[in-house]
Amino acid sequence: MLILLPPSEGKTHAGGSTQLQLARLSFAQSLTISRLAVLKECMEDIRAEPTAPAIDIYSGVLYQSLNYRGLSPQAQKRAQSQLLIFSALFGVLRPLDLIPYYSKKIKNSQWKLPLALALDDLEKQLIVDCRSSTYVSAWKSNPEITVAVRVFQDRDGVQSVITHMSKKFRGELIRILLQGKAPKNPQELRTIAEKFFRVELHEATRTLPWQLDLIIPKEGKL
Repeated sequence: MLILLPPSEGKTHAGGSTQLQLARLSFAQSLTISRLAVLKECMEDIRAEPTAPAIDIYSGVLYQSLNYRGLSPQAQKRAQSQLLIFSALFGVLRPLDLIPYYSKKIKNSQWKLPLALALDDLEKQLIVDCRSSTYVSAWKSNPEITVAVRVFQDRDGVQSVITHMSKKFRGELIRILLQGKAPKNPQELRTIAEKFFRVELHEATRTLPWQLDLIIPKEGKL
């Protein structure tokens, strides 16, 4: 299983002494040239700034809900192999990649080809897409093995899209998935999710992935 995450606008400044080393980031062989090109566009040179694990730099609602540091050692190990964090500056990262604090909007056109070269070979397992719409077009995985997670709120039988707080419930689902046996297909994913959420699973089409809808009651509780 691979779980695709967005970064977060909320970030924590790194407090370490290690500087950015592009050669040590995940997918360095495929993405270093593109990362250098994007870094040159930045107004400030952040390569001399202190770094910390990406999972600690990103501190928004999804990451608070995921609570990586509160996971067991076994679940943290799974996270390092199963989570892919998309980034405007670095393309894609693993949780423990050391990066500095930064602020940048993604240009998906810059990353489509590099990310395809880096990630297309990984398309041999179930992909759970928890990215926001801003990052979805940076890399599109095979819809037949991809499940996009959406979040709706049920208000007296009427379902409406949850925007900002959808990150909270995606984070909770990711945390659940990291603590157990990885699902191998959309049906197994639904079986796990429905133990904690009211869910609906919609089959993939030729162009759209499977969709797992989390239906949250009006009071926002599971």
